[in-house]
Amino acid sequence: MRAVVVVEPHQVQLMDLPTPQVGPYQALVRTEVACLCNATDGKLVAGHFPGVDRYPLVLGHESAGIVEAVGAQVRNFHVGDRVIGGLVFDFGDPRYVSGWGGFCEYTLANDHDAMVSDGVADAEHGWFECYEIQRRVDPGITPEAAVLLCTWREVYGGLGDFQLQLGNDLLIFGAGPVGLSFVKFGRLLGMGFIGVVDPVPHKRQRAAAMGADATYAPDDDLQAIVSQRGKPFDAVIDAVGAPAILNAALPLIRMGGTIGAYGVMADETITIDKSKGPYNFNLFVHQWPTRQREHAAQRPLSQWIRQGQLKAEEFITHEFPVTRIVEALDAVQSGEVIKALLRY
Repeated sequence: MRAVVVVEPHQVQLMDLPTPQVGPYQALVRTEVACLCNATDGKLVAGHFPGVDRYPLVLGHESAGIVEAVGAQVRNFHVGDRVIGGLVFDFGDPRYVSGWGGFCEYTLANDHDAMVSDGVADAEHGWFECYEIQRRVDPGITPEAAVLLCTWREVYGGLGDFQLQLGNDLLIFGAGPVGLSFVKFGRLLGMGFIGVVDPVPHKRQRAAAMGADATYAPDDDLQAIVSQRGKPFDAVIDAVGAPAILNAALPLIRMGGTIGAYGVMADETITIDKSKGPYNFNLFVHQWPTRQREHAAQRPLSQWIRQGQLKAEEFITHEFPVTRIVEALDAVQSGEVIKALLRY
């Protein structure tokens, strides 16, 4: 099968690897489409992802495909189902390590619910926490919308982790896929004022089209904006994963307000200058998905998709055949891409 492999940092190839074998609780999923995760995949390709230092590495964790075979103990996947979250951890060759392996032509989706029901959802039986989000999608949801659920579920779960309340006024740093998802969901959920900070004009325009009340460049005087509003923000969300944003956010939040940092930070140490902010504030760091929230998010998100309130075409700006993976990665690094779709 074809697989996207980071041979060494900054060197990516499409290679032929063995198709994975189906275990008793697994479904074999033929990949239809995948999406690049701008931040995580970019860091893995560049060799900067914390804790990852072995290559060749098989890339990808956002994919959607069709079930072609199921193991004997599988009850929640059926041949012909569309499934998201398939991964490959074992390639039958110790030279290759898994960067989740979702960009393989065939992946494995594990029947988490069946494993829980049978009492085998533990490390002894090969269970991983990410199995909880390997899920069938509702009929009628397109592969393009299905693969975006991989991003959308985690961002929706992040809203819960940040303990935001309806009507909160938000300032979001970053108008990439994550930041735009926060804008979209914040508007659909009934948040108050939503502002967005991003250096790229076309991304600011897209944020406004998705419901942001105002957009700003990073060099704008954001503290003056707070003065003009007459009140600080309830929460500032760092949708980039940059520690510098945390300190930039402190003067902008109210007493007892929230800073929500979303994304893996390469820095091992984060310095907070608490003198810049109110005496009391909350700091939430969301570097890894909360799987229960992520799983629960699929139902309301699917409803928005069916109602036409959440559309894949709002986020997917570029499409490539998987054979042009290097070109796709270069386009993401250029900053021109919101979300790049890979078609198999």
